[in-house]
Amino acid sequence: MSPSRVLVLNSGSSSVKYQLLDMRDSSRLATGLVERIGEQTSRLRHTALTTGETREHNGPIADHQAALKTVAEELARDGLGLDSPELAAIGHRVVHGGMFFTEPTVVDDDVLAEIERLIPVAPLHNPANLTGIRTAMALRPDLPQVAVFDTAFHTTMPESAARYAIDTRIADRYRVRRYGFHGTSHAYVSRATAKLLGRAPEDVNVIVLHLGNGASASAVRGGRCVDTSMGLTPLEGLVMGTRSGDLDPAVIFHLARVGGMSMDEIDTLLNKRSGLFGLCGDNDMREIQRRIDEGDEEAQLAFDIYIHRLKKYIGAYFAVLGRVDAIAFTAGVGENAAAVRAAAVAGLEGLGPAVDDGLNAVRGDAPRLISPASARVAVAVVPTDEELEIARQTYALVGKDK
Repeated sequence: MSPSRVLVLNSGSSSVKYQLLDMRDSSRLATGLVERIGEQTSRLRHTALTTGETREHNGPIADHQAALKTVAEELARDGLGLDSPELAAIGHRVVHGGMFFTEPTVVDDDVLAEIERLIPVAPLHNPANLTGIRTAMALRPDLPQVAVFDTAFHTTMPESAARYAIDTRIADRYRVRRYGFHGTSHAYVSRATAKLLGRAPEDVNVIVLHLGNGASASAVRGGRCVDTSMGLTPLEGLVMGTRSGDLDPAVIFHLARVGGMSMDEIDTLLNKRSGLFGLCGDNDMREIQRRIDEGDEEAQLAFDIYIHRLKKYIGAYFAVLGRVDAIAFTAGVGENAAAVRAAAVAGLEGLGPAVDDGLNAVRGDAPRLISPASARVAVAVVPTDEELEIARQTYALVGKDK
């Protein structure tokens, strides 16, 4: 029997999230998280889904190599070690693939070099992703390592959507264009939405709203992305937990010239001290909703600004797509905040979407419709599963050679 397991790794600057899946039935065998790597207070939390046992380890983990060795040891305790002949490949989330990587790719020296060349446009993510890949390659040099890129799904955008209106020579020299992010989630959710409607992805136009602490929207026509809200970096677009989203670029010049702020200070302001946090001091939608229920006007204004921007993108993507079959909410806020879903669609009934209050209030882990049967445009809640999507893409690629 051919190897059927895929280990999915998502390496951050100080963390590693992982899942081991059996692709014969897409079942999860183990999941875990290593966090605070490089600190004395490092922690690993590992769950063996084959037994239901959860184990936690606290103590210093020096670096990613030590982290992955610890993960391998935990998997081995459950009979799921990295030396298993049933392991077909390791799939890695890589945030930025530029225009070069349009699909999952088996990693070699040239791939590593290109991911490294993209560090200037993804300085927070690509270095950590590279560290995870190199560490995994050292542990299992004989095993296919597959990079799955957050930007790949958005490479189908037409140039009219991907280009910024600046001097093309400068844009090309410095790779300045709209790349988009959360692509693995948008790909998964758009297909899952089509399945929920009982239709083929190529027959469905979907607006996907990935609403977490980071947030993005995409317009998907027939399974292909034609526009998305994030741009050169994940800062553009929707109001997010700590990111501003869209703003007049001259704000940066104003803060530098009049406010005397450095580029690093402005970068920190827009990425870490803006969005919901900058508006009301909280970036957790649950806490903001609690404050609104208590009559907090600052929290209410932050919520209203968040919804206003979201509605603008929904309306824009109706115009981009021409015909919309469904709006799909996903990620932490999109899947759990009924008030956000209701407010985002309220007033758009003339365009076709509507939310049934009773259906919207129901919580669950399965994809579901929250629109009344009479709505011309379906509204859905579709829990995202980026790890499964990475595993599927990885296995589809390595399976070609088996």
